[in-house]
Amino acid sequence: MFEKCEAIVMRTIDYGETNKIVTLFTREWGKVAVMARGAKKPSSRLSAVTQPLAYGHYLIRRSRGVGVLHQGELIDSMRALREDLFAAAYAAYIVELTDKSTEEQKRNPYLFELLRQTLQYMSEGRDLEIMALIYEMKMLPVLGIPPVLDRCARCGATEGSVSFSVKEAGFLCHRCEEADPHRMPLSPASARLLRLFFHIDLARLGAISVKETTKAELKAVLSAYYDEYAGLSLKAKRFLQQMSVLKDTLAPDSGQDA
Repeated sequence: MFEKCEAIVMRTIDYGETNKIVTLFTREWGKVAVMARGAKKPSSRLSAVTQPLAYGHYLIRRSRGVGVLHQGELIDSMRALREDLFAAAYAAYIVELTDKSTEEQKRNPYLFELLRQTLQYMSEGRDLEIMALIYEMKMLPVLGIPPVLDRCARCGATEGSVSFSVKEAGFLCHRCEEADPHRMPLSPASARLLRLFFHIDLARLGAISVKETTKAELKAVLSAYYDEYAGLSLKAKRFLQQMSVLKDTLAPDSGQDA
């Protein structure tokens, strides 16, 4: 029996001369793999709907292994993301992060909407680095490793300057900072943005402009935290880091912290 779902194409693998195995992230069932017969042919009705990042409605037959894709109808091809090198790199990263963090056929409508909305914002031209940072923050509870951001991770204090401790998995107040000699200093703007990114309703996200120096602080904190607790090895992350180095050499510091 074929069933209809709303889905985003996470990745594809060529199978034979004309077929693809497509991994869909669906709102209804989570991550599922389906065979798209003939999808490699340019004339195939499945060609456009099986492009990476494509978002649409799909008619599939599920199974415990690889199901079958019968047809699809595009809602958004996300073409703008695929045609820009930087946008494609950031989109590939958040998709791979989602892929490596989820199990097959485990429903998570919150995560589906988070991914869909983030890709949409990226496609509309929002700041790619900021969107990736927000996504990383919001993935931490999904991975089961949320940091302590509303108080000191050691004493519970809610006032005073803070630094970030990977060891203590959260903020440290100035009275407790000696507990971690490897703590990472944080500007008030970075501390505020970490909290904001963690708690904000993405659907209500307004314009956010952040200085490059503040972005660098945020990226350093999240990179260290993911390395310590997430246990993920992401090809797209390594490529993105190379792209970020290139971007930093081309763009001067700009922006005002939100």
